[in-house]
Amino acid sequence: MSTTQSESSPLDNPSTDETSEEINSLASISLAKGAGLGVLTAAFGLAVSELLAGFSRSWRSPVLDVGDRVIDRVPSWLKDIAIDLFGTYDKIALLAGIGSIVAVYAALVGIASLRKSLQVGLYGIAIFGLAGILSAAFPRTGFDPAQAIPALLGSGAAAYALTWLVRSIKHETNALDQATHDQATQTGVPEASVSETATANIGALVAGRRGFMASAGALAVVGTTAAATGRWLNGRLAQAQSRLGLALPFAAEPLDEVSPAIQAVNAAPFFTSNEDFYRIDTALSVPQIALDDWSIAITGMVDSEITFTYDQLLSEFEVVEEDITLTCVSNTIGGELMGTARWLGVRLDEVLERAGISSGANQIVGRSVDGYTCGFPVSTLDGRPALIAVGMNGVPLPPEHGFPARLITPGLYGYVSATKWLSEIELTTFDAFDHYWVPRGYSVEAPIKLQSRIDTPRGLDRIPVGPTVIGGVAWAQTIGIDSVQLSIDEGDWVDVDMAEELNDLTWRQWSFPWDATEGRHSITVRAKDRNGTVQTPDRAEPLPNGASGHHTVVVLVG
Repeated sequence: MSTTQSESSPLDNPSTDETSEEINSLASISLAKGAGLGVLTAAFGLAVSELLAGFSRSWRSPVLDVGDRVIDRVPSWLKDIAIDLFGTYDKIALLAGIGSIVAVYAALVGIASLRKSLQVGLYGIAIFGLAGILSAAFPRTGFDPAQAIPALLGSGAAAYALTWLVRSIKHETNALDQATHDQATQTGVPEASVSETATANIGALVAGRRGFMASAGALAVVGTTAAATGRWLNGRLAQAQSRLGLALPFAAEPLDEVSPAIQAVNAAPFFTSNEDFYRIDTALSVPQIALDDWSIAITGMVDSEITFTYDQLLSEFEVVEEDITLTCVSNTIGGELMGTARWLGVRLDEVLERAGISSGANQIVGRSVDGYTCGFPVSTLDGRPALIAVGMNGVPLPPEHGFPARLITPGLYGYVSATKWLSEIELTTFDAFDHYWVPRGYSVEAPIKLQSRIDTPRGLDRIPVGPTVIGGVAWAQTIGIDSVQLSIDEGDWVDVDMAEELNDLTWRQWSFPWDATEGRHSITVRAKDRNGTVQTPDRAEPLPNGASGHHTVVVLVG
């Protein structure tokens, strides 16, 4: 048998197609590796920022700082669309969107670091870091460079991680090159002849990758530990800790238990639980406030500026209880961005009387610890029980609803009157100051509009033929609801059964027994207030001062 006729392995003489597939496979591995490299690097930098943010109540993750700037600059119409689509989950949606953008950007940075150069990747990190640094250094409360420390050091950590991982990959590449050289030396095939060496070098590539995977794994472990520690530190400083064991004072004249007659059949629960109460605000994360460090200042156009601690506020003024419905300006026709609670606090007019309102002041501005502002007329202090509230439904204010104190002003939409996490009340003028939402297209003043809503049945519900009860609510705060009417299939308006009215500061409930017949039916509601005003059918969007129009639902019977 001739030795020249010995069998040859396909690995010794790979076909052009096989080699092409191998090269493409290696290229795709490199692309995926670059993307993973970038995402891991960004995650590590953010984890370090999270860890650092845990050491100070004023420091935050750069993602939250960037998110705040997005919220501050997003057009009002886009805000309303987001609330329509996501409701009270709008902030989660925003954070998810920011996270997705960061992940894509980081992946591109990682790919560029491998395909172009490490320097290109470091430039990419610098650009991303600069966005976080500027967002942190220029919060709503004014320029504060110290707040940029987590973003600055987090960016540095990301740059270090990128450099370390790229160097690890270079070691892998050097191992591959050495394997190519050794293969060429052993076989006599030129190193440039990829077709002869690509398959043989896969083993070296796999071996070299172990070093990279070890580095990446170590980075992931350190990053996860840093993020978890930062979360723990944030929890240790969280305002929820200040609420533990906090006993609310009793009202000087506690309100009586309400009569069951205020609740209508098939209407929403008259009092909204704290867990179900809507939350619409501009805070991506709940401000962290330690009660011992908190105070509220009365400033501006007053006879004397005064500051109160939590204990001073509740000991120097009479504590009162009030049942009040809150409504968000973003509430659409038939929407659920409203709720009723029993609030505990002190009267705003008494606090401002202590400071003395100067002649010419016509605007009351509430400032949050995060710089958010609301503003409403001094003339609103017309006897209605506007409160600096500290309690909600028998417990201290929940963190997401403004702990330790917030403003509650009956009859006005929340965007002008219901500052949460309250830190300052300033007396000023409308000419001198525009509160947060005015430059964004909303009205300066925002009295709540006369409105009504069908709670049951809901739109496109299928109900059986026969007797059923339609239920809902209506509201005309500080005026009160006189009556409610329904129209079935655009027929005549008919009066409904009204539940008892608790007061003119809350919604009033109603119900209507209906003998439903088979088919498709429309149900429309309208209300009349105690001044004789009938709810307008003219539809208006929430921007600039609240929605209006009749609520209609379509139901299927049978």
